[in-house]
Amino acid sequence: MTLTTGISRAPFGQLPDGRAASLFTLRNRSGMVVGISDFGGVVTAIHVPDRAGVLANVCLGFGDVEPYRTVSPFFGALIGRYGNRIANGRFNLDGVAHQLDINDGANHLHGGALGFHRVLWQASVAADDSALTLRYHSPHGEQGYPGALDVTVRYALGDDNELSITFDAVCDRATPVNLTNHAYFNLAGRDDILGHELMIAADSYTAVDAALIPTGAQPPVASTPFDFRLPQAIGARIAADHQQLRNGAGYDHNFALNQPAPGARMLAARVREPSSGRVLEVFSDQPCLQFYSGNFLDGSLGAGSQFAYRGAFCLEPQHFPDSPNRPHLPTTILRPGQRYHSEMGYRFSIAE
Repeated sequence: MTLTTGISRAPFGQLPDGRAASLFTLRNRSGMVVGISDFGGVVTAIHVPDRAGVLANVCLGFGDVEPYRTVSPFFGALIGRYGNRIANGRFNLDGVAHQLDINDGANHLHGGALGFHRVLWQASVAADDSALTLRYHSPHGEQGYPGALDVTVRYALGDDNELSITFDAVCDRATPVNLTNHAYFNLAGRDDILGHELMIAADSYTAVDAALIPTGAQPPVASTPFDFRLPQAIGARIAADHQQLRNGAGYDHNFALNQPAPGARMLAARVREPSSGRVLEVFSDQPCLQFYSGNFLDGSLGAGSQFAYRGAFCLEPQHFPDSPNRPHLPTTILRPGQRYHSEMGYRFSIAE
């Protein structure tokens, strides 16, 4: 019998140590289907209808665990302990220097080579099939981070076609925490994403150097190719003569969101794909959003044009990059007795 709503579980492959990965399939009453694995918490697929009611997968992913373990560039993954880059993989905390795993040139990216995207999480499904919960205990010293961190991530698929992701974490000693999801989207399910129309609710962005480390400048987006306050095609200005676009090989930048108040959930971004009519809205309570235009995709990771150069984009709710080294920015340090909590959502609809 085919499951029409709820959550089902199936094998997703075996890890080298013999442990089995699973794939959980979430279905709602609106016909939306989402695949999530307990390996890396990866969102493997998101099937949503176009204006004609035809379902297509709008999220890049693989059909089994092995590519996620070896070659995946964070497709759909849970990111931690720290999303984005930390310069030279080093920071000082309470007078103690810490060296993290170096996995991006000279820098630390997305929690390290064996970050949360490459661990097997403990999975459980709510008795009423309303949510999938993943848990992970990150020990002291993992990828260089101080203290043990216990993380809980909850995925829920609503009948309003919103996939909500809730993060909670506690620690036994001070440590940086900046959790997010790294889904790659192509709302047409084919071709490139340059014609997708993007809105980002941000008046400024983070300037970066050639290694994509923040320079310290937070320029206004006004009168630059980074102004997405009104919807603009992603490809309209991506080839403009602008040093920041050269540094990022396109868009690979953090935007400071126009939050009404710290921690307030807001519409951070909206993307419309004209040919299909599909719309993605990204909701977040985080202060920033990373926009990446698929500049390093090259077709080597899978068949289909969406795996090719600029065949997908990412919108990652987060804190400022490299903030453990920048005391003027909002803190990302979690301390014993505190609870990290954040919420984000990917909501899909059809443009009228």
